Amino acid sequence: MPFIANTEQQRQEMLDAIGLTAADLFSDVDASMRCGPLDMPAGMSEQAVRARLAELAGKNSINLTCFLGGGFYDHFIPAAVGALIGRSEFYTAYTPYQPEISQGTLQAIYEYQSAICRLTDMQAANASLYDGGTALYEAMMMALRVTDRNKIIIDDSVNPIYRVMIHSYTRNLKIELVETKNADGQADREAILKLLDDKTAGVIVQNPNFFGLIDDYSDLAEAAHAKGALLICSCYPTSLGILKTPGAMGADIVTGEGQSLGLPMSFGGPYLGFMATRSKYVRKMPGRIVGEATDTEGRRGFVLTLQAREQHIRRDKATSNVCTNEALCALTALVYLSLLGREGLRETAQLCADKASYAYQKLTAIKGVRPYFRAKWFFNEMVLDLPCEASGVIGRLIEKGIAAGFPLSRYYEGMDNAILIAVTEKRTKEEIGVLAEALEAVL
Repeated sequence: MPFIANTEQQRQEMLDAIGLTAADLFSDVDASMRCGPLDMPAGMSEQAVRARLAELAGKNSINLTCFLGGGFYDHFIPAAVGALIGRSEFYTAYTPYQPEISQGTLQAIYEYQSAICRLTDMQAANASLYDGGTALYEAMMMALRVTDRNKIIIDDSVNPIYRVMIHSYTRNLKIELVETKNADGQADREAILKLLDDKTAGVIVQNPNFFGLIDDYSDLAEAAHAKGALLICSCYPTSLGILKTPGAMGADIVTGEGQSLGLPMSFGGPYLGFMATRSKYVRKMPGRIVGEATDTEGRRGFVLTLQAREQHIRRDKATSNVCTNEALCALTALVYLSLLGREGLRETAQLCADKASYAYQKLTAIKGVRPYFRAKWFFNEMVLDLPCEASGVIGRLIEKGIAAGFPLSRYYEGMDNAILIAVTEKRTKEEIGVLAEALEAVL
């Protein structure tokens, strides 16, 4: 039985003090909703529990060759990342309120913010958010605060998981959320420019987009600014090793999922969302920001410069209710970026692009397999059009030990035969060859 500190006598004394019975405490819950006494099995020994958990874990398919993407990627993680973040000093992720005892944590966050600014070519970054989707939502809300408007335009080439989150979070808010349909896989300029007006707070795009296609949104940034709106760009951080940065395109707010920066896929988390912006918008940014300062003796130190959270005196004026996040994930990203450095990140990005290009050539050489979109510029993901339903093919390939990709019919109407395949630096030419042979055999 579970351990309950209160004895039966103590429970009864408390009930007598308030003049109720135990059943009275649940009177507001409809009888049909009450589960009654729980049929819990008896406790097990540690040895038995370990054996049972090992049995359950053994049912997972852990040896699949991974070609999955869609926002989460199987990148190589240097062993030094785990060794460094596994130090006991880093275990707590709680907000470092007291700088006099939190200099290590504060400096790590400060360096993380600096790395994100360099990566995105922006001027300020916060101490990270929960994941890429919530970061994009927070960027949208930030644009509303900056412009004091209520209209947002988002193209459906943005990650559909993120779009579902945004629609969910804004369902009961007075926000005009307009979604444009992609034009052959890329953001529809004509549709966006037609909708862009003096009521628009921001335009949301993604690069590379959900289909892996590369774009340059400099023209959209210019058009948005002409109407007083902001350009919000969600990006894939690894791609920034070789692609034009959002900052160079004129983006005002940049977000993304930091999983590819040293975090394992890990059944969906924990991850981190990064956010960067221009200095003039920094006071509208959610979460907290660590800054550099000097103490009374002139020594360099670090403090929470901005912490516009609801827990503080701002209350209803807070920019967000984002609370203590997984700072350990942000530290992981910092360690990963520091280990790779500028050249290492560039080499990793180039390997992803080159291997994806090789896979594209091998797979499109198969009879009946062709590119779904006309655009040829992609980073490490591609959408292929199969001669039959993609979900069935993916299931057959899993039986052959290959997690081949995502069926896009789950997210986009009319794309039943479309499959999204991702190739990272971890995939070898041999593995790509095995995928091609297996796909050809299944088809």
